[in-house]
Amino acid sequence: MSTQQPYPIDVEAIRADFPVLDRNVGGDMSTPGEGEGDTEPLVYLDNGATSQTPEPVVDSIVDYYYNYNANVHRGIHQLSQEASVAYEEAHDSVADFIGADGREEIVFVKNTTEAMNLVAYAWGLSELGEGDSVVATQMEHHASLVTWQQICKRTGAELRFIEIDDDGYLDMEHAAELIDDSTEMVSLLHVSNTLGTINPVEEITEMAHEVDAYSFVDGAQAVPTRPVDVGDIDADFYAFSGHKMLGPTGIGVLYGKEHILESMQPYLYGGDMIRKVTYEESTWEDLPWKFEAGTPSIAQAVALDAAIDYLEDIGMANVKAHEDLLAEYAHEQLSEYDDVTIYGPPGDDRGGLVSFNVDSVHAHDLSSILNDHAVAVRAGDHCTQPLHDTLGAAATARASFYIYNTREEIDHLVDAVDSARELFA
Repeated sequence: MSTQQPYPIDVEAIRADFPVLDRNVGGDMSTPGEGEGDTEPLVYLDNGATSQTPEPVVDSIVDYYYNYNANVHRGIHQLSQEASVAYEEAHDSVADFIGADGREEIVFVKNTTEAMNLVAYAWGLSELGEGDSVVATQMEHHASLVTWQQICKRTGAELRFIEIDDDGYLDMEHAAELIDDSTEMVSLLHVSNTLGTINPVEEITEMAHEVDAYSFVDGAQAVPTRPVDVGDIDADFYAFSGHKMLGPTGIGVLYGKEHILESMQPYLYGGDMIRKVTYEESTWEDLPWKFEAGTPSIAQAVALDAAIDYLEDIGMANVKAHEDLLAEYAHEQLSEYDDVTIYGPPGDDRGGLVSFNVDSVHAHDLSSILNDHAVAVRAGDHCTQPLHDTLGAAATARASFYIYNTREEIDHLVDAVDSARELFA
């Protein structure tokens, strides 16, 4: 057992803001909230997919719908004015949170995937062609890999992949070989959603800029869990999703350097993104509205703002410290078993997740047994099928941690894994 360091945050106070953590689960799952048979307290370890939402964030959504529900930028009446101010202030909060220069660099989208597609279509289709290359990594999420794969097929550009080593780190010598004068875009994860690898995004961005290429960083697993400053990284584009950082589903963020977004054509057309329309021509609204066509996700933006407030009250350095503590502890405990394979870097050098397999137990079967013990984990390829092929694993089980998780919950996970080992022995 590791030394029991004190938690860097008040976990019990935080847990009180999440009513779902008081649930008992198990038994008959056909009726949510009404399980039959033996149940146990929920151990929610699927935060890499979606985090839970605290009461103050839910309250912000209720407040919007109860008190100033109206469309933005469309009306002179008071409710529209109030909604517009709240929506625009949410852009400001995100900009401050990630170190952007202002709201002009913050585009609200549905999720990280849409952010990737926005750049790929609005920039990639017009800028890529025969003789160009896009460099990604072997650990890419499908949101990046499939998107650039399809854009390269349409434009004739070449898609290249930086290899990983046996410990799940990027091969930086291989990166230096692939990022050359033909490269127009380097797209990579900040933190791998499968391996937990924390990639050297500043160094790779610098490599891209040395050959006049852009960099796109997928920060879906990074922004919720650690301090991120896009200015320090110097990435040209950076994206993340609200639902992984205590916010609601249906809203994500694309950060882009202002001069690059100015040069790009819109990805979607319609209302609110236009300045003047005639039967012959249209002109576009200023940033970021140029890329936010139609009625946006107003309530979700208000709630994302509230989620940022919640995280800032804790302090992102403290969030990271808590994640580091739990990831190292989980890695240490699972490493005690000879028949458990853990993927990715060592426990003291990874993001807040651990993907693993138990010999002779398929990840889906393992997840089912863990669910019988009220432990929620992700099982499958985690939208990284090519990476799993590289690892020689059809699927893995992934436990991912957040601010409300505890060592005791990890102990419960390990006990449940032990039960699966005994069942399939």
